[in-house]
Amino acid sequence: MTKEGLEALKSELKDLVDVKRPSLVDRLSNARSQGDLSENSDYANAKEELEFLDGRIDEIGEVLKNAVVVSGNGKKDGVGVGTKVTVKVNGSEHIFEMVGEWEADPVNKKISPESPLGQALCGKKVGEKVEVEAPAGTISYEIVKID
Repeated sequence: MTKEGLEALKSELKDLVDVKRPSLVDRLSNARSQGDLSENSDYANAKEELEFLDGRIDEIGEVLKNAVVVSGNGKKDGVGVGTKVTVKVNGSEHIFEMVGEWEADPVNKKISPESPLGQALCGKKVGEKVEVEAPAGTISYEIVKID
């Protein structure tokens, strides 16, 4: 994953642990003090949200524990995580940033090596062409530049 992606996950984890979780624990405690738990929908909802939040905290913790930070430095000869690749498709140019799986955001042109386009581009060099199967048919991309 990229350094930016790592920092974003650390920030999310800090927010979950320091802000959201204590707030949910307070909400659960208040709901518990309202009496009969079998008919207390706020208690059931707070408990369910806390379980989900704890799962997310555990998930991010595992990702951070196993994360390997990469940078695009020195990788200008081939596409990989941490690089920006300019491709030409149907006469127009598009720039994609190759990021780790957890950072992928196709709407903002951040793709991971696990995506179909990411798989096709990984390891390729300037001037090479790749083809990707899409619902609309096969799309051909030519690599113009790698940063």
